[in-house]
Amino acid sequence: HVDFSYEVSRSLAACEGALLVVDSAQGVEAQSVANCNTAINHNLIVLPVLNKIDLPSSEPERVISEIEEIIGIDAKNSLKVSAKSGEGVSELLDQLIEVIPPPSGNKENPLKALIIDSWFDNYLGVVSLVRIVDGQLNIGDKIRVMSSNRDFLVDQLGIFTPKRSPKNLLSTGEVGYVVAGIKDIDGAPVGDTFTLTNSPANKALPGFQTIKPRVFSGLFPIDSADYESFREALAKLKLNDSALHFEPETSQALGFGFRCGFLGMLHMEIIQERLEREYKLNLIVTSPTVVYEVLTTDKNIISIDNPAKLPPTNKVTEIREPIIVADILVPQKFLGNVITLCIEKRGTQKKLQYLGNQISLTFEMPMSEVVLDFFDRLKSISKGFASFDYIFSRYESANLVKLEILINNEYVDALSFIVHKDFSQSKGRDLTEKIKEFIPRQMYDVAIQAAIGSRILSRQTVKAMRKNVTAKCYGGDVSRKRKLLEKQKAGKKRMKQFGSVEIPQDAFMAILHVGKNK
Repeated sequence: HVDFSYEVSRSLAACEGALLVVDSAQGVEAQSVANCNTAINHNLIVLPVLNKIDLPSSEPERVISEIEEIIGIDAKNSLKVSAKSGEGVSELLDQLIEVIPPPSGNKENPLKALIIDSWFDNYLGVVSLVRIVDGQLNIGDKIRVMSSNRDFLVDQLGIFTPKRSPKNLLSTGEVGYVVAGIKDIDGAPVGDTFTLTNSPANKALPGFQTIKPRVFSGLFPIDSADYESFREALAKLKLNDSALHFEPETSQALGFGFRCGFLGMLHMEIIQERLEREYKLNLIVTSPTVVYEVLTTDKNIISIDNPAKLPPTNKVTEIREPIIVADILVPQKFLGNVITLCIEKRGTQKKLQYLGNQISLTFEMPMSEVVLDFFDRLKSISKGFASFDYIFSRYESANLVKLEILINNEYVDALSFIVHKDFSQSKGRDLTEKIKEFIPRQMYDVAIQAAIGSRILSRQTVKAMRKNVTAKCYGGDVSRKRKLLEKQKAGKKRMKQFGSVEIPQDAFMAILHVGKNK
């Protein structure tokens, strides 16, 4: 998945070749193109393989021409296999040995070991999966992490067969595990290089980058008594997931929680699911937001991952939003719907190319428009046939404003979000209508308002539950009825002044549903 493309690139950097496995019924998808291009950029031998050839809907010839047209590699000799029945698998294994070259490298050179993956073990600390590119590594060697210059002593070495099999030495070309008493996963980040402390390499292996969260969201326990167990759960998840970022946050509406950073929406959903399933936590999750750059009037640039932290309008010169380049592969009959969706999401078309039965589209779009519901709607309008991949491009200035939600004239910080000014009116109206569906009726009217600063853009009212106080009256003077109604009105006004409205989780996720029914 696109959220984990960096891990894919680091795994490919440890290989000499790769299998491009394509569904012989469905054909090439955008993610296949992205991953294949990454493999080609790492100078890997790419071997195309057609899977699911046992299906009645399998069309090998069409898919071979798609691979050649869309990806641009020779696929005439593609192997045809069925992972289900085992057909063609032994031929594939023979072909692998014949085509993929042996590992290169020199064991006389200083040690360079690429960290492919790392995970936390309760007894051993961090266990790192490495590929020895140059040199060799022995138990008892002192190694250095090249990005941080931190030194560690190697306690254990071994390979996977597939279970752990200890060894005293890892040599050039081997892939194995290293245990060196590293206490936290940030000590050995994926993509970094190990070298020997006594005879270090001149420079690290190329391609290492610090992973930055792209999507942020507030997570709050429904029961405030769960706060400490929530903190411990996040800390445990962080041990195995260096991309997860979290810091304490306080919300007027939701109390104490954490502001969490994720690689994307899938990563966010995985973390939320694990917290709820494995740690039995009931959470309220605020709507996701991206990181904006804000140029202030005193010429400082600050990064904002929470709309509540946006400085006042009079102190902001401009707000810049992250722009992505999206590659979409879609069958011809769904082209019009997909282009309409991209334009609705403020996209700018950069390229359109006909590739057999499919069309390749390239759009530039604001990331904020993609993280909410773009992928769901793309799959919906294309009946599941469109595929989508994106990369971050740059930050760009835009006419953005903070849309605030007030419930009974009280600002709810967790419901505010940053939106383009041209769409603020419609987004405000849609959002108040959605929130109205989720707020339970009270004994008094509940006003839901969308505002920019002091200007109210939209209002919805959740009507009060009505009690007929005049039912006990019989005929007679109307002033008696009026007196009872006035008394009820005064009571409701007092109740409204001191009452608080409980906002359910669905109301916070209403932002995700805005515009879905169009």
